[in-house]
Amino acid sequence: MLEKAVKLFTQHPATAAGFLIVAGLAIEVCLLVALGVGRVLSDRKRAALECRRLELEIEKARQQIKTVKEASAAWNGTRKFSVAQKVMECADTFSFYLKPHDGKPLPSFKPGQYLTFQLNVPGLGKPLVRCYSLSDCARTSHYRVTIKRCPPPEAGGHPPGVGSSFFCDQVKVGDILDVKAPNGHFHLDLEQERPVVLISGGVGVTPMVAMANALTEARANREIWFFHGARNGNDHMFKAYMNGLAAENKNVRMHVCYSKPMGAEKSGHDYHHEGRVTVDLFKQLLPSNNFEYFLCGPGAFMESITEDLRRWGVPDEWVHFEAFGPASVKRAAKPEAKVAVTFPPFGGLEVTFAKSGKKVAWQGAGRSLLELAEEARVKIDAGCRAGNCGSCLVAIKSGTVEYIGSHGADVEQGSCLACICRPATALVIDA
Repeated sequence: MLEKAVKLFTQHPATAAGFLIVAGLAIEVCLLVALGVGRVLSDRKRAALECRRLELEIEKARQQIKTVKEASAAWNGTRKFSVAQKVMECADTFSFYLKPHDGKPLPSFKPGQYLTFQLNVPGLGKPLVRCYSLSDCARTSHYRVTIKRCPPPEAGGHPPGVGSSFFCDQVKVGDILDVKAPNGHFHLDLEQERPVVLISGGVGVTPMVAMANALTEARANREIWFFHGARNGNDHMFKAYMNGLAAENKNVRMHVCYSKPMGAEKSGHDYHHEGRVTVDLFKQLLPSNNFEYFLCGPGAFMESITEDLRRWGVPDEWVHFEAFGPASVKRAAKPEAKVAVTFPPFGGLEVTFAKSGKKVAWQGAGRSLLELAEEARVKIDAGCRAGNCGSCLVAIKSGTVEYIGSHGADVEQGSCLACICRPATALVIDA
């Protein structure tokens, strides 16, 4: 074949030249076609890769949206949490760091809210319900509650707090607890700009720590006055934290009051003021009463502060409080939350406990329906005794009730929260 081609080229050079030109053109066309096909194939491959990249980006975005939704949505019922750390804060007071046992994201919460626990306490027939304030602002990895052992009442005849003693004495790292999602109407609004006064007595400091952390970590410029009352250094929880908070944040003014300082403790070093937290102290230190006030502490503490703030001219809507106990709820409740009850001239209102078959006269004292039941030895479950956990919910068979103060738990139609209500008419309840 090669010899014929050479012979043709030598004998007929013009024809051979034309052949070569045509062949060259054909080869060039083939090369262009080949290049075009390659380019098309390359473009298709590039397009396929780009589509795959977009698919991966979309899936990643979907997963991020799912994670955000899971983290922002509270769960229904109880969820398992493991105790990751147990830290002693001061005498008979411990902080518990709780991580979700399933490893899934944690919903955020508003600083000041609480967790509700269903505790399996040995010797009790059913879970014990207790509420404890979250003592830190929202974290992605864990929740924290700080619990002080509740001593027996001074009057005697009653044991120390069952729930707090269980936490302090028996709950340890690695234990699994049943927890309901954060809840509560008592919380700080981070969108507001009004300066705040955080007021606490004893273990009531826990929601105030959450509020202070939320404000300082958000780099909010709101002025923060932090007043805390304790007996002395033995009861001064979060002492190092408070010192650091004031030192690191110019907008935080810390004032600690010891009512009974020990001999070695010095004013200006261990504490700032000797005595109790009072509105008179606020008048000495605050430039005005134009603040948002948040309070949490024992009953007498709550009563005196809220009433004295009213006398100072602070509007009720600027005063927010949290109370886990019937006395503080009743005494610190705002007047507009109460409804006047007209009692019959003789014998009071009759309260009938249908299941127990007992009838008791309500004489109009400031106690709750739950306390009336306890005096009559009628069993009604109770947890927080402040209308927050919902464990004292009972059905009303006839009659009506009034509420002593606001509550955090939802109340279904035809029922009431026995711990913070009292009869408005003759009453029959399913207890």
